[in-house]
Amino acid sequence: MSYKSTLAANSFLGQTIVITGGGSGIGRCTAHELASLGAEVVLIGRTESKLAVTAREIERDGKKAGYFSLDIRCEDDVARTVNTLLQTHKRIHGLVNMAGGQFRAPLSSISQNGFERVVQTNLVGGFLMAKTLFNEHFKTYGGNIVNVTADNKNGMPGMGHSGAARAGVENLTKTAAWEWGPFGVRVNAVAPGWVASSGLDSYPEEMKHAIRGLKHAVPLGRIASEAEIAATVCFLLSKGANFVSGQTLFVDGGASMGSAPALYPLKHPRQPASKTWDGFHLSTTPDVLR
Repeated sequence: MSYKSTLAANSFLGQTIVITGGGSGIGRCTAHELASLGAEVVLIGRTESKLAVTAREIERDGKKAGYFSLDIRCEDDVARTVNTLLQTHKRIHGLVNMAGGQFRAPLSSISQNGFERVVQTNLVGGFLMAKTLFNEHFKTYGGNIVNVTADNKNGMPGMGHSGAARAGVENLTKTAAWEWGPFGVRVNAVAPGWVASSGLDSYPEEMKHAIRGLKHAVPLGRIASEAEIAATVCFLLSKGANFVSGQTLFVDGGASMGSAPALYPLKHPRQPASKTWDGFHLSTTPDVLR
């Protein structure tokens, strides 16, 4: 079996793409798709074992992958890693800022430390990766950055720290696109809605019922596959998006459209309104959705 991308074969042949959070979830899926299209992917994350597993999967498919284990919230670590990268790769073509994380809690219960750690992971880390690659490489050669945020249009009740950070990412994307555009750097963001990713299984038991019911708040009647998010990331990295910059693409099945669920409750037939597309040959359904 091999990855079934919707983009043309060899779309990224000869390119090197860096992916933070590339060891699991949507980041892992995106790494597989880019590699299947000819890219050499460099995975970045804190847990070396996850990065190693994903790299081996890609290599077993006959593609190229490497990895670096570091904390992207540490500017010195980011600088050292980028320096090493540029010693071994003459050209870096793109950066996907996928790394993120949060925990569920109401605003009134989040400590300063908890709030700051989530903001550092979801906002500061991506900023440091983008800024360092721009200063050391993209400023001279051009490049392509895709930041992965989340659907935060109407706030993120229960995850206010993450919502604040990801709204910051969206604004940072616009600023970077404006400031770095003259150097041939495109910067865009992808805002996924609910995704059938491995991360769903990490939430506490009391959330499992709510997770299974998420599809009922989506006009298309289902949640996304990891591959449907990866496909959008890959499109924004591709030549077909060469005149797209400073934009955030919401990939959420229409769930972000205001207060419609409260005013016009959705009534779904037995089958979802659209079929899931999943070209990822190693994808698995989260336990909570089985």
